[in-house]
Amino acid sequence: MATQDAVALLKEDHRTVEDLFAKFEKASGDDRKKEIADQICMELTVHAMIEEEIFYPACEGQVEEDLLTEAYVEHDGAKVLIGEIQAGSPQDEYFDAKVKVLQEQIEHHVEEEEKRMEGLFSQARKAGVDMDALGEQLAARKEELKAKFTAEGVPPPTFTTLEEVQ
Repeated sequence: MATQDAVALLKEDHRTVEDLFAKFEKASGDDRKKEIADQICMELTVHAMIEEEIFYPACEGQVEEDLLTEAYVEHDGAKVLIGEIQAGSPQDEYFDAKVKVLQEQIEHHVEEEEKRMEGLFSQARKAGVDMDALGEQLAARKEELKAKFTAEGVPPPTFTTLEEVQ
């Protein structure tokens, strides 16, 4: 299988999660909703980890600093909801609303990364970041994390920009 470059891999992740959100909106029954919500949390957790461990550090000094700092904060905002969704159940009063707000946050984040001219991905490409090498690293780490989380469950989120709230 030919490896994807970093942007193609990350965009594919974005489309996967968009499809899962669409499935969640149509889902009926608590078990099905929980199953899809868990898939969303797994996909987003793996995606955030590979971006934060590999992609964002490779972009340091290559793209507008504001874009990167906002991306970290957006990830942490999403992780708060991911943690709540993982700990909750569809019977909870705010469960569906949390999934919906997470979807809206992710849509905004994706737009910031994928904007044609000034987006994070465009800037990184223009700066000459090696997308092929990064794609290989991202794919390998993604596979490793998915296997680990499938076996052990998705861990609680860890934050980059937030202080632990008591």
